[in-house]
Amino acid sequence: MKIAKKYKTNIADLGLFYAAAIWGSTFFIVKDSLRYINPVILVGYRFFLAALILAGILIYRRKPLFSNIKAGLISSLFLCLLYIPQTIGLGITTASNSGFITGLFIAFVPFFSLILFRKQPSFTRLVAVIISLTGLWFLTGGLRDINTGDLLTIIAAMAYAIHLLLTDMYVKNNINPYILSFQQFLFVGMLSFITGAIFKLPFLVLSKNIIWVILFLTLFPTISAFVIQLTAQKFTAPIKVSLIFALEPVFAALFAWTLGGETFIPHRAFGGMLIFLAILISEIPIEKLSFVKIFRRE
Repeated sequence: MKIAKKYKTNIADLGLFYAAAIWGSTFFIVKDSLRYINPVILVGYRFFLAALILAGILIYRRKPLFSNIKAGLISSLFLCLLYIPQTIGLGITTASNSGFITGLFIAFVPFFSLILFRKQPSFTRLVAVIISLTGLWFLTGGLRDINTGDLLTIIAAMAYAIHLLLTDMYVKNNINPYILSFQQFLFVGMLSFITGAIFKLPFLVLSKNIIWVILFLTLFPTISAFVIQLTAQKFTAPIKVSLIFALEPVFAALFAWTLGGETFIPHRAFGGMLIFLAILISEIPIEKLSFVKIFRRE
């Protein structure tokens, strides 16, 4: 019995590593593809196609597609605010910068948790925020060298944090995660297309290779990675899940510096290392230690 449980846990952990690696690989792939497709339209194609595939699976399993629609609408708004600024930002900043800055979402979680749910952040998370901001300074070169792409990715990281908190609340309220995923994919795709129509963005794909990129983004980082994450969380502790996902920006940088052909810049790598360190520190399970309690002690 214990051996079977350990086997399932090991498989789940491998699945989570796969998801982190797949998500990390997308940064340089998306950046390269933006020469041939508008970033907003790329998001639209990716998520709308994922919604169609997931809808087929849910219909086959006779699941209601639009139950708890309010949750789907709210969470999809922040998912849209995550992917559209991030994808636009990738056209301006480097794939490694985008990966590390996106990883800052864990540092933003305690602040939004305090604002939205009145949950006081732990001392370790506050320390992690300071370290991550220091890392961001080295990564972007400070206020003098920071570019619009970096700023857009910071917005994406904040939206990521809010989205994580909202979806966690919805799933814990027994909302079906697969139905919620379908609704999010559908609404993000539709919002992207509506935005493209309003601003008269080009819907054309200027290279046949981008069709394969869209299929890859749809099947692997969007559908398979989300499904694996949901399944793996049944067998893996939440803290361990967060630590494994902390590898996403590391994978993003490694892929960018190798397959992506980006130049390795030491001070930016040091900044990325600090952000990764902050991500790990933020997940240290010291639940009862808070910032306020420390300063109240004599």
